[in-house]
Amino acid sequence: MKAYIPIAALALMALGAGTAQASPELAKAKNCTACHAVSTKLVGPAFKDIAAKYAGNKEAEAMLAQKIRKGSTGVWGAIPMPANPQVNEAEATTLAQWVLSQK
Repeated sequence: MKAYIPIAALALMALGAGTAQASPELAKAKNCTACHAVSTKLVGPAFKDIAAKYAGNKEAEAMLAQKIRKGSTGVWGAIPMPANPQVNEAEATTLAQWVLSQK
């Protein structure tokens, strides 16, 4: 039985390695921080303002993940948010979760 413990641990680590980790580093790596900051409006709204707007909205995570990948227009003003095809679905969901956690 002891021989299976390291194998199981390696399998769990391998599964986790493929998932994106929510962090400011991921936001920076995916160029989110070119237009957004945590606390202040830049070109786009601050992450904390996005979190406040969608607080309590059960559909916010999926909606934001889609907006991250496909872009958006008119929600926060005249400047559109461009599509981000370099962000895969898992990363978009992780980024949406992270944005919604900013308060």
